[in-house]
Amino acid sequence: MLLSIDPADPRPIYVQIMDEIRRALVLRTIKPDEPLPSVRQLATDLAVHPNTILQAYRELEREGAVYMKRGQGTFAAALTTGRRERQALATGVAERALRDAYRHGLTVDELVDAVRQLASTDARHKKARAQ
Repeated sequence: MLLSIDPADPRPIYVQIMDEIRRALVLRTIKPDEPLPSVRQLATDLAVHPNTILQAYRELEREGAVYMKRGQGTFAAALTTGRRERQALATGVAERALRDAYRHGLTVDELVDAVRQLASTDARHKKARAQ
C-alpha cells in the first residue's frame, strides 16, 4: 500500500494518513478484508511515530472504515463505495487545492483555469500516446 504524507501540509500527519487510507478504500486499491500494514511497519515506512499510525487506525475504526482483530492486525472494512464516497473524495481534494491556492495568493478563477488547462494538456498527451 502506497501512502504519501506531506510535512508541509497543515493537516496533522494522522489525518493525512486517514485521508490516504480512505482514498485507497474508495478507489479500491485496498480491498475489503485486506490487511493494512502493521502499525510498526507503516510507522517505519513513513518515518513517523507508531502512535501516529495507531491514532489514524483507531479513528478509522470508529468511522467503520477499518476493523481490528486483536493479535492479527488492522483490516479494511467492506464499504459500499458509491457516488457519495466519490463525491466526498472529490470534495477533500478540492478543499486541499483551494487552501493551497489561497496560501499562494491565487484566486478561485486562477485555480480553476489552471486545472482546466492541465486537464486539457493531459487529455491531449493521453490521446497522442494511444495512437
